[in-house]
Amino acid sequence: MSINYTELSKEISYALRHAPWEYELELDAEGFVPIKQLLSALNESGQYERNIVQADLEHIIETSEKKRHEIVGDKIRALYGHSVPQMIQKIPGIPPAILYHGTTHKAIATIMSEGLKPMQRQYVHLSVDTDMATQVGKRRDSEPIILQIDTAKAIISGTKFYIGNDKVWLCDFVKAEAIK
Repeated sequence: MSINYTELSKEISYALRHAPWEYELELDAEGFVPIKQLLSALNESGQYERNIVQADLEHIIETSEKKRHEIVGDKIRALYGHSVPQMIQKIPGIPPAILYHGTTHKAIATIMSEGLKPMQRQYVHLSVDTDMATQVGKRRDSEPIILQIDTAKAIISGTKFYIGNDKVWLCDFVKAEAIK
């Protein structure tokens, strides 16, 4: 099965330069993201004929006329053109009273019994509004379920929140009793 590398390159650029929160990516201070995290995000959408692997990323970098991305160790970043308001930092903070998370119909039963877990990522990503939660959720389900997180209940049950950027808050987990 072949992959349209031009389209894949554009999606990677969009994810790394402009909307990492849509892909639930966590850029470090230098703009890098773990390759494993990027591959997981790309493959979750199911929009490609086969799973994207690191060799596909390497092929895009090697064959591109313009050097747009680089891989260093087990991380990848866009080299320029960022419009991200700020890099995701892990600074503790007090979140808004309600945050949102878009999820799949398939995952809802598990989430409601076990809570929200970071899965393949370092943190659970929560949105400040339903529009962003819907946008993120649509990457995995055409009709995502939007969860409301009662942050005061979450804090009481041990959740620590971190400032992501103006659209995203991060946390280690959210217990089920703080979700509706």
